[in-house]
Amino acid sequence: MTTGLDLQNAPDPVGHTGAAVDLTEKPAWSAGAGATGLAIILAILLPGIAILGFMSSVAAGEPNPILLPVIIILGLCGLLVLTMIRVVSPGHTLVVQFFGRYVGTSHRTGLSLVAPLCSTKRVSVRVRNFETNAIKVNDLNGNPVIIGAIVVWQVADTAKATFAVENVNEFIYSQAESALRHVATTHPYDSSDPITNPSLSGSTDLVSTELANEVAARAALAGCEIIEARISALSYAPEIAQAMLQRQQAAAIVDARETIVEGAVSMVQTALEQLERREIVDLDPERRAAMVSNLLVVLCSDTNTQPVVNTGSLYN
Repeated sequence: MTTGLDLQNAPDPVGHTGAAVDLTEKPAWSAGAGATGLAIILAILLPGIAILGFMSSVAAGEPNPILLPVIIILGLCGLLVLTMIRVVSPGHTLVVQFFGRYVGTSHRTGLSLVAPLCSTKRVSVRVRNFETNAIKVNDLNGNPVIIGAIVVWQVADTAKATFAVENVNEFIYSQAESALRHVATTHPYDSSDPITNPSLSGSTDLVSTELANEVAARAALAGCEIIEARISALSYAPEIAQAMLQRQQAAAIVDARETIVEGAVSMVQTALEQLERREIVDLDPERRAAMVSNLLVVLCSDTNTQPVVNTGSLYN
């Protein structure tokens, strides 16, 4: 059975590490302000001199037929020179094309000349940043969380940024959101052991580094480098926020109780040891148990205890 599409001989599809447009930035010829000024002067001066000579010959009644073609040629050369002039501000580059073919990139700023008959596109290489939308994703434990990030980036390869993707700004933005979703699903919102199990809320530096690396891997296709990526918003989704808050409060209460009990036991032990060492009172097991119970109640109680004076015997 055969089909109209030969799958065995079909070319390999473009994958994550490939690109349909494979270009790398290279330098383009350009001249500085001095050469540009000289070219402008010559483009204006030479046709002017030829025109004056032609007008003088006409006024003298002996026009020189050679001057008219010379004037036309010099005028065309002057127009050609004027089309080569570019003004580039700092933080910008010029991607130069010659009838659709990529020639190179000029990083020269100020007044400059580029190759004749070439079109140019201004590309910014300044540092830029944006903040993603606060998106809802499920963390490693399946809990829905709201998360957002700030990404700082800049164009490193102007050729790829211009020709490899349709719109570099939209590309970086969408890839950043995709990377943020993936990183958020690989970590829990919080963790009791942030060393062995890094969490989104407790290991922000580690999560930010993972996010920056993943966005950088995706942005390399567009010739962009990621300078920094940081989590800017992180919270539980509204539908579980109240329940998670109660759980966090309960965990905090348990941790506090453990600390209080541990401290109370240490204080009781110290008190009994000092009473025995100083021989203030001789405590039998029953009295020791009663004192331990009273001291623990006093030290572990949520409210202030009221003193009660016992005027009778301990055994009555």
